[in-house]
Amino acid sequence: MEWYWAGALLLGCVMAGMALGIPVAFTFLITNIIGTCVFVIGRQDSFSAFIDRFLLQVPQVVDNAPQLITSFTLSPIPMFILMGSLFFHTGLAIKVFDALDKLLGKIPGRLCYLTVIGGSLFSTLTGSTMANTAMLGSLLVPEMQRRGYSKHMSMGPILGTGGLAMIIPPSSLGVLLASIASVDVGALLIAGLLPGFVLAGLYAGMITLMLVLNPESAPSYEIEATSLKEKAYQVVVNILPMGFVIFLVIGFIVLGWATPSESASFGVVGVVILALVRKALTWTAFKTSLIGTIRVVGMVFFILMNSTVFSQLLSFSGASRGFVGWATGFDVAPLVILGAMFLVLILLGMFMDPVSMMLITVPIFYPIASELGYDLIWFSLIVLMSLEMSATTPPFGLLLYIMMGMVKGTTLGQVSLAAAPYLLCDLILIIILIIFPMLALYLPSLMGS
Repeated sequence: MEWYWAGALLLGCVMAGMALGIPVAFTFLITNIIGTCVFVIGRQDSFSAFIDRFLLQVPQVVDNAPQLITSFTLSPIPMFILMGSLFFHTGLAIKVFDALDKLLGKIPGRLCYLTVIGGSLFSTLTGSTMANTAMLGSLLVPEMQRRGYSKHMSMGPILGTGGLAMIIPPSSLGVLLASIASVDVGALLIAGLLPGFVLAGLYAGMITLMLVLNPESAPSYEIEATSLKEKAYQVVVNILPMGFVIFLVIGFIVLGWATPSESASFGVVGVVILALVRKALTWTAFKTSLIGTIRVVGMVFFILMNSTVFSQLLSFSGASRGFVGWATGFDVAPLVILGAMFLVLILLGMFMDPVSMMLITVPIFYPIASELGYDLIWFSLIVLMSLEMSATTPPFGLLLYIMMGMVKGTTLGQVSLAAAPYLLCDLILIIILIIFPMLALYLPSLMGS
């Protein structure tokens, strides 16, 4: 079978399964069974010979499957998810947010800036865009509505900042991407730190510009003055302890003191100790966090197991090699091919969730990027940025629907328009990364040095 027919068969089965509403993991499982029958077992002289070969091959695939999800590089995922869950369910997140609120004082658009600052900090602890968006929305949207903020000023900063967890470590999706693409997990996590805070700065600049153009979109209001002593207390009691937990996760990786798996474990221990000291760790909070983590990790690992087999089938069938040869055969600049891959991710994001997109495109895009000579850590960050943008792209961006669920009576068009300025900021950051790749590669170059 020609490579393009092999690729069309495998990708077509995945797309058809998703169109029918079959869960992602089972879509890949069904596709893998079909691919195994076609490419691994092959044609036999008789139906009985085919069945014999099938009965021999499938148990072998099933026997090898657990090895795909027991890799040490995947261990940060459950730790990061548990850390974020504990941070949220113990109420530490609200305490930190209240502290930041008091530190900002009375400035125009105060709650918008609070969203960016708080969301950037929370991204270092939640590791999930959906969790970050849901947490910011639940805390800030009611207050913004009560204060008379316009819809685009109350929803836009949350949609933009919520996606920061995609690139600011610890990014669970970043760990998953690194595992599937076989790139250094720690390097990719650290690579997103500087670009993440640059993006937060771009968001803050966009908010300032929008306030200058339309001051009434975020009306000012009187707030209770906070003394310098109270601000110092909030910093010492609520901000600095969280900074210590962030150092356990990020600092240990940068300094080379711990692997991503070890630093993730330190992060969980840090949150537990902090919750115990603040007398916020209850059995209910711990149980809820643990059960939620098990559910999410079980789903992610089952998807990963099936997607890895899918990648092997693409390679075994010759589809991956054919895609690489076809894409690199055009007499165009590598940046043109990079732009085409970016557009594919954005288009897919209109109809799929980021995990599904990643599982489909990684086996095809990464060999092409490697052939073109791109640094795969840098390329991975471009992919994560594209996935972040796709999460707020209509008609099926997941973050858009989370926001619609929080702001009753809001249409998809209104939410999409609110997100548009922040998508522009994302695009500006991608251009900056292309012009100055060391923005992403500088911190990884320091690891262990």
